[in-house]
Amino acid sequence: MEPATLGRHARETATQRRYVDFRLAPGDVSAIRFGVSPGHEVCHAVRVLQRPAEHPLQWGWLRSVRDHVPREAFELVALLVRESGYFPDFFTTTPTWDLEPADEAARLREVPDELLRVDLGKVVVRSTGARRQAVLRMLDDLPRARAMIADAWLELWAALVEPVWPQLERILRADIAVRARRIATDGIAEMAAGLHRTVEWHEGALRVELTQHSEVLDCRGSGIVLVPSVLGGGRCMVLTEPPAQPTLFYPAQGVTENWATDATALAEALAALLGPARAGILLAAHEARTTSQVATDSGLAISTASHHLTVLREAGLVASRRDGSRMLHQRTPLGEALVGAAI
Repeated sequence: MEPATLGRHARETATQRRYVDFRLAPGDVSAIRFGVSPGHEVCHAVRVLQRPAEHPLQWGWLRSVRDHVPREAFELVALLVRESGYFPDFFTTTPTWDLEPADEAARLREVPDELLRVDLGKVVVRSTGARRQAVLRMLDDLPRARAMIADAWLELWAALVEPVWPQLERILRADIAVRARRIATDGIAEMAAGLHRTVEWHEGALRVELTQHSEVLDCRGSGIVLVPSVLGGGRCMVLTEPPAQPTLFYPAQGVTENWATDATALAEALAALLGPARAGILLAAHEARTTSQVATDSGLAISTASHHLTVLREAGLVASRRDGSRMLHQRTPLGEALVGAAI
């Protein structure tokens, strides 16, 4: 739990009534952006491994990865990402909708010396003993530390998150689709109220309850990025100090103990509900495709694919739009929510 003077980092919400207010214009939909953060998920994977008993919804995921944890990489990152509290902001660069894991890794290799020095320094003042000495050695050789951290992140990504990224990303994007639709239909205030029990809309601001830190940020020029998380443990965290984009990490909806179910099991679950053909079409509808492409990808006649698309469209799971002479089909927010909930 961190006071404002300690700067640009994530702070976990808790029970004391302290607030960060992200001030927004109530009707300014453009002030709200959504993003995904592979780095945030990797950091919280490290936290789950340190205190698995506190994260029962992650036990299914944990069973699938615990025998493949790269020990040296884990120990290095665990020096910087402890069980709770502060961890360096350079792990969670400004999230965007299309941020890919490779982009996140590349950014780690380009963290400016000054930012690296500041964030590692914050770890030092929160550390004692061998951990403090190890981080001080990183500060003595920033280029080497940067390379070691990036290499360790990539190892942890490959072992812990990449194997379940399709399932994890599906939940994140389903959550975003539902939240974005809520803004369009009910407004920012109603969407904000549904993010988490510690988040509310209060007098023109998206208010987040924290532990000891209070702050008011005027986001009417910069906006705010909302980032759902699967491995984040049911809590909200914020980034508030420049140069970071004001960011709120919140728990994604639809996270159950079975969220890491593999793609085959997901397809089977949807097939039981919709039938195999329509389930396959819906699962592949994350990007817009023509009727012919849907038919080819599904191994169906065009007329059969068109019939299934009609059923999915009438159920509100797929939207169709004309692009010249072509008709393009893509999952709706309701379709995204159904796919996410099936995990």
